[in-house]
Amino acid sequence: MATELHDTIFVAKQERHKNLFLNYKNINIFPVELLKDEGLQFLERLYMKRNSITTLPDNLAQKLPNLIELYLHSNNIVIIPEAIGSLARLQSLDLSNNALQLLCPEVGRLRALRHLKLSNNRLHCLPPELGDLQDLETLDLSMNQLRSLPERLHRCLFLQNLTVDHNLLTHVPRQLCWLRRLNHFSLAANRLSFLPLDLGRSRDLQFVFVDDNVDLKGLPSFLYNKAIGCSGCGVSPQAPEADLSEVPGAALSEVLVGLPAEVKVVGSERDSVVPLEELAMRRLHRLYRHRRPMDLSPLPPISLPKSLLDLLQFPVGHCHRCSQAMFTIVYPKLFPLRETALAGVHRRTTVSFVAYCCSSHCLRTFDLQG
Repeated sequence: MATELHDTIFVAKQERHKNLFLNYKNINIFPVELLKDEGLQFLERLYMKRNSITTLPDNLAQKLPNLIELYLHSNNIVIIPEAIGSLARLQSLDLSNNALQLLCPEVGRLRALRHLKLSNNRLHCLPPELGDLQDLETLDLSMNQLRSLPERLHRCLFLQNLTVDHNLLTHVPRQLCWLRRLNHFSLAANRLSFLPLDLGRSRDLQFVFVDDNVDLKGLPSFLYNKAIGCSGCGVSPQAPEADLSEVPGAALSEVLVGLPAEVKVVGSERDSVVPLEELAMRRLHRLYRHRRPMDLSPLPPISLPKSLLDLLQFPVGHCHRCSQAMFTIVYPKLFPLRETALAGVHRRTTVSFVAYCCSSHCLRTFDLQG
């Protein structure tokens, strides 16, 4: 096998191949033949899936500077070197089915990267620098041990497909609702109890899958009439099923456990006055946010705590009826699934749609199918 591997690489060097296939070669150590002398300066695509490689060389970018695609699916890689950030032309990186426990921040330097696959590893967290991959289109993080996602992912403005199935997520950063090109978002088999209030507000987001999140009882009404996967949601093994259609608005904070921490008040149809703190935040938002929705530049200096400045830039949500930004209070209105047109599609769930409104007036006049 070693002779065959040597011959394959030798021919690739002699004939200046742009593609090199080293799949299923029982390779334990990254082949030194690829790194000798000047390396393979002309190589653009390297396929090394289903081997037993444990590490990558530090001089990978130096010896293979023109790599566009690197496929390392199904190896035993535990760590990738910081030098990988020097692969300036890399567009596709597949590290699925490895043993990665840590992703180095230098991955954020791969500014040409469009497709990143990290499924079936042992990742517990991700570096914020992933948000620097502004050309990224596909990100697969399924089957890891992630408990959160970096808020800075909202900077990946071209992201279209985000898959985070089979992790340990308890929440989704509301900032991800600003991914205007996101079309497919899969969060199945996590530990979610609520979703961002604005999820589905973007017209481009058409496919959302949250199956097997047993504590998830409500879907934002923005998701109505979109392709939704929600089987196995709404019934917690620790508690009996609740009939949400009979729950008063003021008690929804107890039933829909896990509303964003910033939501301090749950309003009802009887409330006619919005709290002063909320009115002040809305006023500040109007003063400092007269910009296009895609303008994510920092806000002008204001003498407020950082938490409130972050909230001004990324509100908890927007009214599902009038689009008013909301910060500390929401007025939820439930539409049990059995009363909607989707009841026949999702029979293995007790999840409901929830409209989050900014006032008692919008609460009374909102119609899910209007």
